[in-house]
Amino acid sequence: MEALCRLPRRRLPDLLKIVEPATEGVLAEVPRAGAAEVDEAVARARRALPAWRALAPGARAKLLRALADTLEDHLEELALLEARNAGKPIGSARGEMAMVVDTIRYYAGAPERLLGDTIPVAGGQAFTVREPLGVVGLIVPWNFPLNISAWKLGPALAAGNTVVLKPAELTPLSALRFAELATEAGIPEGVINVVVGPGRTCGQRLVEHPDVAKIAFTGSTEVGRTIAAAAAATIKRVTLELGGKSANVIFADADLEAAAAAAPWAVFDNAGQDCCARSRVLVEASAFDRFTALFEEHVRAIRVGDPLDPATEMGPLISAGQRDAVASFLDDGDPVVCRGSAPEGPGFWFAPTILAPQTRDARVLRDEVFGPIVAVIPFRDEEDAVALANDTIYGLSGSIWTRDGARALRVARAIETGNISINSNSSVRVTTPFGGFKQSGYGRELGPHALDAYTEVKTIFYSTS
Repeated sequence: MEALCRLPRRRLPDLLKIVEPATEGVLAEVPRAGAAEVDEAVARARRALPAWRALAPGARAKLLRALADTLEDHLEELALLEARNAGKPIGSARGEMAMVVDTIRYYAGAPERLLGDTIPVAGGQAFTVREPLGVVGLIVPWNFPLNISAWKLGPALAAGNTVVLKPAELTPLSALRFAELATEAGIPEGVINVVVGPGRTCGQRLVEHPDVAKIAFTGSTEVGRTIAAAAAATIKRVTLELGGKSANVIFADADLEAAAAAAPWAVFDNAGQDCCARSRVLVEASAFDRFTALFEEHVRAIRVGDPLDPATEMGPLISAGQRDAVASFLDDGDPVVCRGSAPEGPGFWFAPTILAPQTRDARVLRDEVFGPIVAVIPFRDEEDAVALANDTIYGLSGSIWTRDGARALRVARAIETGNISINSNSSVRVTTPFGGFKQSGYGRELGPHALDAYTEVKTIFYSTS
């Protein structure tokens, strides 16, 4: 990493200071790229494309397996880097880096499984093949820096594309180290390129660049709208994974103890900085008081502190600006059920908080908090629960807790969301598709479906007449 942080300053005199959220100290300095550096990265990716896409499927699969092995050998190093740069508890960071390895390993099997179809036609034989798109731009957020990068890198590389990865300015360190490890693993030069710079320059240039065939973006709905609009000028393929305001629906017949124990981690994992966060907890009225008391007990017990302490369960927010944005939800006057504890002193700390809004149009029920604040609200019956859950522009994730299997399936089908769990708060698995409804985006990542987003279907007809 030090070598990357000390590139010749005559080329990139502007250095970006990377701040450690738990200490507010400068963790590293990296060159800040601009539009010219994006152009250079796209040119490298374009030069590398013919050889990478021409590799035999088995050869490309072998290189991706080598990459997964190399990442696994450096898992602890990557986890420590992510914990310090993003403020994650070290246990969470280790889990995320394990998923990075699993994702690359999963897609290492894909080059030999990019299957087509044969279609009966008159006068010959028709069949389909999947072709790589070309140079793909990957724009990723600061909340799960390398994990979300891997969700995009795995299928993009497996399909034969080359990539330009733009990590968030706040959290670029794991992406830079990933690129180094990819080279060590034998990935050819130019296949993976990383540029670190502002979205308004680097991101915009990637989206507008005529040699970039696709943009895969994870971030806010607001930015996603601008990317979709800008990509239309060159008819770029786009995958958008955007915001969320997910509901955790608790029926009175549920195992309330289990639901209350699981609910904090459905929203306070990663300090609530998660587009899948179940930041609306909807509880059947007859169980509201009992559930809320159990929930409060678990929230007060959350250990907030030093990300490098193995006992820590929640770390700081990513920045002072994010802390201010989250804190603004406390200014709206919604009753506070409870607040947990958080350290004092340096660091962007915020205590986990439960609010009980008195109206259904409260801002905390509408807007994405992206921090450790959750709202609890009662509902009357199944119909009311579904209406409340769907009363949002978003549709990314959600949960249902009930012992009634038929009701669980009815509600799961009725809620407008891309990922939903029954008696669980799970959202993401390497082997299953992930993405949103409504303004939570379009396209799917992970699972076998992700490959569709990084390939074009070509139909070939062979005349036999």
